[in-house]
Amino acid sequence: MKVSLLLFITGTLLAQDDPALCQATRPTASFSVPYVKSPREMNSDPASPTWRNAASVWMTKSCSKELEYPDLKTEIKGFWTDTDLYLLFACPYRTLNLFLPPQNDKARRGLWDKDVVEMFLGDDWENIRHYREYEIAPTADWIDLAIDLDHRGQGQGWQSGWKLTARIDGNAKIWYAACRIPLKSVSEKEVKPGTRWRANLYRIDGDGSGPQRRFMCWQPTCAGKRDSNHVPENFGTLIFDK
Repeated sequence: MKVSLLLFITGTLLAQDDPALCQATRPTASFSVPYVKSPREMNSDPASPTWRNAASVWMTKSCSKELEYPDLKTEIKGFWTDTDLYLLFACPYRTLNLFLPPQNDKARRGLWDKDVVEMFLGDDWENIRHYREYEIAPTADWIDLAIDLDHRGQGQGWQSGWKLTARIDGNAKIWYAACRIPLKSVSEKEVKPGTRWRANLYRIDGDGSGPQRRFMCWQPTCAGKRDSNHVPENFGTLIFDK
């Protein structure tokens, strides 16, 4: 009887400690990025003139659970020019989980198994399972991918032509990742004020591998047992502002 009671109490406590799955609500999140007329130097310093007129959103929430990480509150800055989308992530961290040595000269498969930020961008509102994926690690390791969930493997060899940089501030315990993504790598259509893309922003953080790590989303996808990233029906919206 005592053993059964203990198991019951322990199970109840574990259930209470395990956050519930989240529920995606409509409308999903939106991020309006301002237009900048002239190209800017691409750098990872949020205080630099490059990012002076950028807009910001923040990411603290788990992708799939009713859970937040306030000490890891990640700021994402963004703006666009006639040719490119600029994004900057500022990522406070507890510890770092890195691929070493870095491999910056070519795409690194499996980058999502370590600390990384990710951007999913798509202009197709009819075939929502088709979009682009861009990833950056604190070491400036990277990968870019053409995603088509209905025709896996067909995007191999695709290259976006993007530029990126990353750095680690060990004293402040923040790492930064910045990129310049050619608009034409996502869309063949003209991008102008009022254009909307489907988008989501992600961060994977923490030691080890597997489900004990922290999977964060700007727009939680609330995927349950599915891959918490590739849930295009629950993406947010990137708005190209004036």
